[in-house]
Amino acid sequence: MTIKIGKKIKGYAVVKPEDKAKEAATAAAPAKAPAAPSAEVIQMHESVERPDTLVGATYKIKSPLFEHALYVTLNDIVLNAGTPHEMRRPFEIFINSKNMDHFQWIVALTRIMSAVFRKGGDVTFLVEEMKAVFDPRGGYFKAGGVYMPSIVAEIGGVVEQHMKMIGLIRDPEMSDAQRALIAEKRAAYEAAGSKKKPDVSPAAAEVAPKPEPQSNGSFPPGATMCHKCNTNAVVMMDGCATCLNCGYSKCG
Repeated sequence: MTIKIGKKIKGYAVVKPEDKAKEAATAAAPAKAPAAPSAEVIQMHESVERPDTLVGATYKIKSPLFEHALYVTLNDIVLNAGTPHEMRRPFEIFINSKNMDHFQWIVALTRIMSAVFRKGGDVTFLVEEMKAVFDPRGGYFKAGGVYMPSIVAEIGGVVEQHMKMIGLIRDPEMSDAQRALIAEKRAAYEAAGSKKKPDVSPAAAEVAPKPEPQSNGSFPPGATMCHKCNTNAVVMMDGCATCLNCGYSKCG
């Protein structure tokens, strides 16, 4: 077959059979999909500037150690808003009260905690450090029978509650088997307590003194504090101290 060349020849190359095979394989191979653009995820660090508006929540602490209540405000910064990587991180904390006796250490505490929040990284360690502070004068019980060793520990409990709300701390859920075990132990304890009560005639019941109201919420009176969940819910069952709130038992 004759091919007429109408232009001036500027160069030439010899086509080999293996070159044709490479071209055929390249044409048959599927085209690669373009790489998906990756989003730039913003993490919490010191260079993140404070926005004009922050979201947050205010918690009230009413302690017998203070005449007036404490109001703890935790503000969060929203990172990567509107993207699948959106998250809330604590950015600053404020504590306000009418009681000015402890104003200096409260201001120092809030400034240090806010600096740690803005530093970034894992800030959940603050909760355990604050909850481990004990008042030399002794702690107190909150509503529901939860023991607080100090006012600093209760502030730490508020910070923990807020971190759980924004998803920074995830509380391990109790398994169905553990819930059933706690319900079974509680039912057995209540049944044993009802058997021990003597039968009282209606006439004697009218003059009998009424039992004192429970001071620890829905748990039986006389229950002691659990060292695991700090709740007055430990009772003696089968010769072993058992917590009716979290299921902890010294016998395993």
